[in-house]
This record gives sequence, structure tokens and C-alpha cells, in this order.
Amino acid sequence: MKPQTMAEKILSQRSGKTVYAGDLAVVEVDEVMIVDSIAESVIKVLDRELETTPKFPERVSIVIDHVAPASSVNVAKSHQVAREYAARTGVKLFDVGRGICHQVLMEEGLAFPGAIVLGSDSHSTTYGAVAAFGTGMGATDIALAAASGKTWLKVPESVKVTLTGELNAGVTAKDVALEMIRVLTADGGTYMSIEIHAGDRFTRGERMTLANLCVEAGAKAGLVVPGGEILTDYGYTIPEWVYPDEGARYVNEITIDLGALTPRMSVPSYVDNVEEVTALRGIKVDQVFIGTCTNGRLEDLHAAAQILQGRKVAPNVRLLVIPASSEVLEQATADGTLLTLIRSGATLSTPGCGPCMGRHQGVLAPGEVCVSTSNRNFIGRMGDKDAKIYLASPAVAAATAVMGVISLPEDL
Repeated sequence: MKPQTMAEKILSQRSGKTVYAGDLAVVEVDEVMIVDSIAESVIKVLDRELETTPKFPERVSIVIDHVAPASSVNVAKSHQVAREYAARTGVKLFDVGRGICHQVLMEEGLAFPGAIVLGSDSHSTTYGAVAAFGTGMGATDIALAAASGKTWLKVPESVKVTLTGELNAGVTAKDVALEMIRVLTADGGTYMSIEIHAGDRFTRGERMTLANLCVEAGAKAGLVVPGGEILTDYGYTIPEWVYPDEGARYVNEITIDLGALTPRMSVPSYVDNVEEVTALRGIKVDQVFIGTCTNGRLEDLHAAAQILQGRKVAPNVRLLVIPASSEVLEQATADGTLLTLIRSGATLSTPGCGPCMGRHQGVLAPGEVCVSTSNRNFIGRMGDKDAKIYLASPAVAAATAVMGVISLPEDL
């Protein structure tokens, strides 16, 4: 048998036969995740076109997170449809306030090493943080997977990203991910698996950031190779067959020297338009947003609070902080992090996606500038088409909120 990449290993295991890049694989699905913004469409396919219910309702989750709480009557009606469907079929429902789908599924143990997780959200690559093959699909494919318990995939080619050295102070996993996208470009990993060899570096949350942003290089999946005891510390069992083989075939290989990295920012209006923060100092901002499935975890709020401790948000700057889940909210309340953020002048909102997709809770007006810890800065992403979005780490975002212009923590 030829050596296999991580994606080939997982899809071989789940399909019951040895497969390689380019092969078609029919695989058992461990979890199907449906977000509120597409739930009604998925339900229509199941009810009207397929005339069936999920084969394994215990493997299906509906998460109300993208526009939660409801921002309009129409959104409220779609939420109502999702709730009624969950009650009728027995699928899991994570309602308003539980948090962002990817964070919730990770906290609930629904993504795990070697699993196949399909989500109706493009950032389902996030599950690769724990060596699960996570990928996003549209309403019809999601409905079919829920109905049958299976899906088919063309086994993707793989790109190998090797991280060497150690990060300097002030440089984060977000900076690593942005540098990776800069090197690969926005389409450099199209329908590929980006396989990240990080050794025993990075927490589970940091690995989620890395895997999350793989889709911004076009990836079908983003897989972080397990290392050390990082995942076993969370109680995961890592099967030996998950690991890639020596000599596996990659279509591209890049190496990132962590010690050479400085804080990075994605500049409007493409995620792969990445520059050093030092080159952007002084740009005036109107809003700073800390949260999302990319950087809304407890460690991200801690990084922001460390910067904001004893300081105030600059006049005429809005600082929005939205925890990624109710669990993060509870932990940040218990350890005093939220009090620090509130005293600095931050505004807190319900755990969920918030303004990331430009539907509510802080959309941008024409000409406004926002520094966000999210994953996309496309034109119109967070509101008006003439607004500008810069993507950064929580520490850089917090320093910027204090200074009122793009800044580094060392500028305070």
C-alpha cells in the first residue's frame, strides 16, 4: 500500500476501503451540523423532496447561532421552523445563546479524531483541529447526508504546511494562519486538504484557529496533525491510523518559520492580502470586534483583557466582545475577564456569530473601518460595501481599541 496523507487515511477508514487523492469515497458521517441561516432550506429538502427524516437523528444538530437572537420577524419564523423540526424528529437543538456551531460541537464532543463532520457552514474545516475531517456543504448535500447517514467525497489532494521554530512574544496562531494564507493565496488550496504539521505546539483553541482559516485558501479540509498530549489532555482518543505516513504524496509543501513571524493583519478586501501590523499603524478605526469561531474562545478573551486591564477604549471607538459559546461566557464571568472588558468600555452580546456575516449586532456604516478577529474581510461582509475590515489577533484588536488607530500592544 502506498503511503497516505491524513485526509486519505481518514477517508479510507470511514469508507472501508483504501483510497487516494482523486478517488471517490462513500463515507459514514459521524455528525451533520445545520446552522439557522440555512436550516429552513435543509428542512424543505428533507420534508418535500426526499420525504424522509434523518436516519440517525442523534447524529444531526441544528445550531441557532448566525442571527441569534432573531433580528426580524422573518428570521424569527425561520428559527421557529428549526425548533419545531427538532422537536418533531429528535435531532439535537442548540438554541439562542448556546453559541457558535463550531465551538459548540467541539465542547459537546461531537467532533473527534478520525470523525467525518459535515456542516452547512464553510468554516466547518475547524474540526480538523482535533483531527476530524470537517467540511462545509450546501443545503441539498447536507439534507442527503442527514437522510442517509452517508455522503460521497472526491478524496482531495493535500498540501503540507510544516511549522518550525517557536513564536516570539506577541505573535499568535492567528498570525500563523494569516501568513499561511498569504503564502498559499486565496485559491492555493482549492478543494485540497491543508495538512498542518505543528508538532506539540498550540492549544486546542489555537488549532481551531489554524484549521478554521484553511478554507480561506480554498481548502476542502484543514487537518492539524495531533502532537504531544494536547488532544489527549481533553480526553480524546487518537487512533494510530489518523497520522499521515512518511513519504505521503503532497501537491505542494511550504514551511513557515515561526521565529521569523511578526503580528499580521489581513487588509481589505481579501483575506490573503496580508501585511505586517507595523506597516499599518495609525489607521483610524471606528469599531473593533473580538469574537467569532476564529477567535472567540476563553484564551482569546484573556488575551484581550490582559491588554485592556486598567485601560479605556478610545473615544469614538466601539468595542464589541462576543464570546463563542455559553461555556466561554460562563468561564469568562467566573474568572473576572468580563468585568475587565466591561470596565474598559466594551459592549457584550449574546454568544453567537454576531456581526461577522453582516446581519445584526454591529453592522458597519459606509466608510467605517473595523478591526475584527473574524475570518473574512470581503466587500460588504460586515455591512455596507464601502466599509473596510482588517483581520487581526485579539491582542492587536484590543490594543487598537485603546489607541483608536491600528496599533500593537507594545504601543500602549
